[in-house]
Amino acid sequence: MTNDLARWQFATTSIYHFLFVPVTIGLAFLVALLQTAWYRNQQPEYKRVTKFFGTLLLINVAIGVVTGLVQEFEFGMNWSAYSRFVGDVFGGPLAMEGLAAFFLESTFLGLWIFGWDRLPKRVHLACIWLVAAGSMLSAMFILAANSWMQHPVGYVLNHQGQPELNNVWALFTNPTFLWGYVHVILASLVTGSLVMLAISVWYLRKQREVSAFHHTARLSVLVLLPAILLQMFVGNKLGEIENTYQPVKIAAAEAQWENCKPCSFSAFQVGGGNNDSTPTQVLAIPHLLSILATGTWGGAVEGLNQLQKEDVAKYGPGNYIPDVFIQYWSMRVMAYLGSLIALLALWGAWLIHKGRLDRSKWFLRAGLGAVVTPFIMNTAGWLLTENGRQPWIVQGLMKTIHANSPSVTSTDIWISLIAFVLVYLALGAADLVLMLRYARKGLDPDEGGDADESGSSPPQPTIPALSY
Repeated sequence: MTNDLARWQFATTSIYHFLFVPVTIGLAFLVALLQTAWYRNQQPEYKRVTKFFGTLLLINVAIGVVTGLVQEFEFGMNWSAYSRFVGDVFGGPLAMEGLAAFFLESTFLGLWIFGWDRLPKRVHLACIWLVAAGSMLSAMFILAANSWMQHPVGYVLNHQGQPELNNVWALFTNPTFLWGYVHVILASLVTGSLVMLAISVWYLRKQREVSAFHHTARLSVLVLLPAILLQMFVGNKLGEIENTYQPVKIAAAEAQWENCKPCSFSAFQVGGGNNDSTPTQVLAIPHLLSILATGTWGGAVEGLNQLQKEDVAKYGPGNYIPDVFIQYWSMRVMAYLGSLIALLALWGAWLIHKGRLDRSKWFLRAGLGAVVTPFIMNTAGWLLTENGRQPWIVQGLMKTIHANSPSVTSTDIWISLIAFVLVYLALGAADLVLMLRYARKGLDPDEGGDADESGSSPPQPTIPALSY
């Protein structure tokens, strides 16, 4: 019971935090692109939309940092056995994330906020690009640690049976990390693009600041299209990697109980789950599972029954099959929403080509409604990744049931879980109110004069949308 509650609490805080991470990474990159455009063409509209979306970025960063700090404490408080077990491995990448990436991002974000019309334009532009780089570096170190949990590499077991890192570079050449990191960055670009697109089309529908938000709608589509197409390719390669190192994760994602060659992919199924090994598959697509899992037309995929027997022989008695229902539907939610986003991006690109992006009534409606899809898709991807590792917290080395803190009671976790849910609901409401308020506020009026390359400032030093 205590272990299950600790899992629920960590899942709640992690999923909530991961709502903000992709927005931060994606928006930081897009804001950097907008400011680069302003630096090159000196059109006031680009400066105004840079400040506008920069304000939304700051709100998101503030909430994201607060929710991320909680997880650091959860490791020690609820998962002390796990923390002791992996401390010699996790210490390195987590320290690098805090000392390098987070400080890089926060330092230059501060310089960017207060550097408008104070710093030389080139230096100020470099600040926002360093913010974008810092957010991506932060994700890199966190993903390196998480990928080690999926596929442990670069370690030896000491005399106490605990892993000790003996090759830090192995963390960053881990195939699970390489493909998983690219997957997360692309997901972030998709999320940031859809957030920017939704806000832009809202203004276009209202016929407010049409010229400025035509630029941002166009930019968001031009970033979204290659990002989502690459995301689909990378997701396929990541499936091949997982089939190599975590075959039960892929078998569970298709509810494939028996060995198959070639293997079909079911669009839907009726029934299924851990207690139903013969679900009714609807619209089975021949060979698709073989392609997704092996990269070949007729590749073989081991079934859950066979994998269970192999794991029992290797690790001893136990149930080594994750929740099949969660795996199966998480995979489809992620894949189907990704396909819809790709169609939306292709539609937008065609409208750009025809010069009708801001006049297509149905595209503007679709672009506004699509803003929720990346958050659902990212959550489904998180569930697919983390649930698929169960019953392991570190694949093949430590089971989740042995990882929680023995001194923490169910009552302790219930109290903190309820407190977190209430606080996070309040933070979510505050974030939503602030994002909507500033998104609807509109662009600041053109302030006129700009700092020159030597850094001399005009007489107006304040930035209304950024002055908290």
